[in-house]
Amino acid sequence: MKKIVLAIFLLAIFGQAVEAQHQGKEVEAKIDSLLSLLTLEEKVAMCHAQSKFSSPGVPRLGIPEIWMSDGPHGVRAEINWDNWGYAGWTNDSITAFPALTCLAATFNPDLSHQYGVAVGEEARYRKKDILLGPGVNIYRTPLNGRNFEYMGEDPYLASVLVVPYIKGVQQNGVAACLKHYVLNNQERWRDHINVEVSDRALYEIYLPAFKAAVEEGGAWSVMGAYNQFRGQHCCHHELLLNQILKEDWGFDGVVVTDWGGAHDTREAALYGLDIEMGTGTDGLTTSTKNAYDNYYLARPFLELIKSGEIEEAVVDDKVRRILRLMLRTNMNPNRPMGRMNNEEHLQVARAIAGEGIVLLKNEGSFFPIDPGKKMTIAVIGENATRAMTAGGGSSELKPKDEVSPLRGLQERFKNANIIHSMGYASGPPQYGRVLPSGLDADSLRNAAVKAAAQADVVLFFGGLNKNHHQDCEGGDRLQFGLPFGQDELLDQLVRANKNIGVILISGNAVEMPWVSKVKGLMQAWYLGSEAGHALADVISGDVNPSGKLPFSFPVMLSDNAAHHFGELSYPGDSINQYYKEGILVGYRWHDSKGVKPLFAFGHGLSYTSFKLSGVKTDKKSYAAGETIIVSCTVTNTGSADGAEVVQVYIGKPGSKVERAVKELKGFQKVPIEKGGKALVEIPVEVDGLAFYDESTSGWSLEKGDYTIYLGTASDDITEKIAISVE
Repeated sequence: MKKIVLAIFLLAIFGQAVEAQHQGKEVEAKIDSLLSLLTLEEKVAMCHAQSKFSSPGVPRLGIPEIWMSDGPHGVRAEINWDNWGYAGWTNDSITAFPALTCLAATFNPDLSHQYGVAVGEEARYRKKDILLGPGVNIYRTPLNGRNFEYMGEDPYLASVLVVPYIKGVQQNGVAACLKHYVLNNQERWRDHINVEVSDRALYEIYLPAFKAAVEEGGAWSVMGAYNQFRGQHCCHHELLLNQILKEDWGFDGVVVTDWGGAHDTREAALYGLDIEMGTGTDGLTTSTKNAYDNYYLARPFLELIKSGEIEEAVVDDKVRRILRLMLRTNMNPNRPMGRMNNEEHLQVARAIAGEGIVLLKNEGSFFPIDPGKKMTIAVIGENATRAMTAGGGSSELKPKDEVSPLRGLQERFKNANIIHSMGYASGPPQYGRVLPSGLDADSLRNAAVKAAAQADVVLFFGGLNKNHHQDCEGGDRLQFGLPFGQDELLDQLVRANKNIGVILISGNAVEMPWVSKVKGLMQAWYLGSEAGHALADVISGDVNPSGKLPFSFPVMLSDNAAHHFGELSYPGDSINQYYKEGILVGYRWHDSKGVKPLFAFGHGLSYTSFKLSGVKTDKKSYAAGETIIVSCTVTNTGSADGAEVVQVYIGKPGSKVERAVKELKGFQKVPIEKGGKALVEIPVEVDGLAFYDESTSGWSLEKGDYTIYLGTASDDITEKIAISVE
């Protein structure tokens, strides 16, 4: 009977493979047919923009335009045809989802898929063909203004989470556009800085999430990065685009520039670019009459083909890719219709936000706070009421509703007397420049201290916001500490009332000279439409926090690897930048150099407690191509239902090359009722233990002894197990 079932299963798989192959041949035949009908001028026109967010179709053949939209956290409001102003539509409000740092903190691939499906449905409803996201650039420095759009410092974590996101988006007939490929790890001088990095760091740290998104996620489009790598712009790069992306990884989709990322016609034509967007006349912001015809891949491209300097086969390859994307999206007759602003999407946003909030400190069980208790709660801080979907650059959103933290607390803590005081103020969001607040800082501080002194509990909502030089595209942070006098304000609040908890809203680590003085501390990210409800869920204990940090929090900026090596490492000299830390990014650096972080990668507390026991592997010796099964029993030893993230790291003692002490190679989030237990089995591919060997330009799996570290954070290891690879 088992043999019959297996035979039926194999036949079904074979049948699906044959059907997919047949459909693939039909698609390619359709592309050949369309390509033969196009004039050279029409083919070239398809390779560049016709407006700020669209590229032209071919009206005489019924080939549609391609419409794109920012961004990874929700579909951006409509932009004018020919400038960066908002079009003022009244029907383009959307659901704002949490920033991708929050998604990474969930350590939950299932939620990542739900995220992708929901945001893809909204993009489809808005008639978008390409959604410009997700971003998987590695968190290298806490000053990078765009870190909040990415998935943390670890390439394995980002790889695991990006794949279901992309599959979720694309099941709606909307192309995910993976960005920013690659080494776009700062905003300062982003349009020209030349990054020099070792091949090992490139292949082991900065490329894996992009590779997974292409090979496993099947991404239909990729956006090039602004910066240069080894003297060549990433939006038209022979090694990155032609060799690695299209040849080595077999990418069959479309490469799109970041807006203004093209710099040369010949390179754009020959080095992998397919659609050029946003060039304008100064690279980003304006255009003139016929500007689109003056793009590098427009009239100059056409002239080079007509002169015979570039073969027509070059444009044919680009158009073939564009048509393939169209047949997957706007020329796909089976494309679903999409949905927007429904209760299900709000629930997805709230669930991601709730699971992504990280409880960093909880002295004396400060959290949760009983919502049924009569008390006075002083809610201090501008971030308690500030809209966090505005600002930030291209990820700015126009949500139908954004629940503030203050509103969320007021709705949940109905028995409490809640008083709010701003405490500090920043100016309004303005892309590319800082507008100061018109409010008096001393008056705000004095009022906040007075409110704190009257309260039973103080909740300080601080951190960053999405203003220029904070968590914002186009500029990096100028300081590691909190802005707007928050450190000084916190010192005064603690003196007025020691029963204080801090909720940090940011996409980056910050310096915390006050951390020992506060009782509770949460990292709350940018949480989108349901921010206030999700925060109230966790603060009240309705949701038990289970988020884990997707990047390390250093004590001081010099403890971060990029900053340890001085200005040539970050931010560079405005021309070149050298990633001197190599593969030792984030917790790899902290472990290897013995630099204790303030809060470690993978750290996150709960309102309950867990015990890991019975840690073992299925055997002790493995060969290439095999899978290591790491297992343990997780017991909820506390008094509340909760979820724990079991993390598997592996190190190679005595390696012939420099290695991190340990690297994340597997994890699993497991929900367990109070008093309950669960068996967790985490697979680790032996081939994933290889290092990139620069002497052979390939991957090398060392034989010998390895150490498995199993725990609940990079600095909280329960057990070590020795294994060998033969």
